[in-house]
This record gives sequence, C-alpha cells and structure tokens, in this order.
Amino acid sequence: MITVRPEMPGDEDAIRQVNLLAFGRDVEGKLVDLIRGSRFYVPGLSVVAVDGNIIVGHILMSAAMLVSSHDVMSILALAPMSVLPEYQGRGIGTEMVRFALERAKSSLFPAVVVLGHPEYYPRFGFVKASDKGIYAPFTIPDEVYMVLELIPNVLDNVTGTVRYPPCFADL
Repeated sequence: MITVRPEMPGDEDAIRQVNLLAFGRDVEGKLVDLIRGSRFYVPGLSVVAVDGNIIVGHILMSAAMLVSSHDVMSILALAPMSVLPEYQGRGIGTEMVRFALERAKSSLFPAVVVLGHPEYYPRFGFVKASDKGIYAPFTIPDEVYMVLELIPNVLDNVTGTVRYPPCFADL
C-alpha cells in the first residue's frame, strides 16, 4: 500500500536515490539538496510516496518569484517530481501532486508553475502559463510551461517572468 506524506528528517538519502534512478543522473537529487539547504525551501512541500518503509517517489515545491515591471510576487515552483521506474504508471505521481497541491493551497503562495508534460498537468488545473501572461526565464516550448492559481484570479492583469532560486542555476 502506497502512502503519501511530507518529507521527514532521515529521508534525504532515499530521496536522492529515487531522483537518481528516475532521471538516470544526479542533477535533480543535488537540486533537492541545494533547495533544502536554502531560504527557498518550504517545509511541508517536499512530499514522498512510501511503499511500506521504502520511499518510491518524491515531489518538491520551492519558493520562486514572479517578476513584472512593477511588482514581485512570491510563488511556488514544482520541480522535480520523481518515481522509481518500477513504480511508474501506478498513479503515484498523481497522488503526490494532489497531496502537495492541497498542502500548497493552505500556504501563503498564490500560484504554482511547472515545466512538464502538457498532457499530464492540466488534470490538476494547470494551464499554459503564457495564457496568464507568465513566462519562463529560458526558452522552452510554450505548451510545457504551465501555471496553477491557488488563489482564484490572482494572476488577472499580471504579466511577468518567473525567477527561480539560484540553486537551479548552480547545477
């Protein structure tokens, strides 16, 4: 039986291993470690999926900034999300996203951005970010950058570019 819960002390090595096996490289695990040690870490928004006592999935939401010509808004960035290869296709990612988004809704953050599969994230309410006037700080296909308003209509009349924590550039 898979359970989803917030990350707890002692989960770090298993989270690093899940990211390594899911992505086939250590970049995402290093990113999680860097964010965890920074002011951009949001306690309670690092979430794991557990099978018995084995961590089989992980998702992280960290603080980011939405910068416009006249304002700066604190938002969340969902990255990375990983599931062990042998557990993929079982709905574990979906359960982690739902759990993390429910926790995010009770935070002070008004929106979440994600760079991901355009067939996957809309089921949670994500829409193409450019449709809301929100843009990535790098060149990517428009359809893979999405945003979800945690507070309805909070992005009305807002246009800006997301600024990720410096940890993202450190890798």
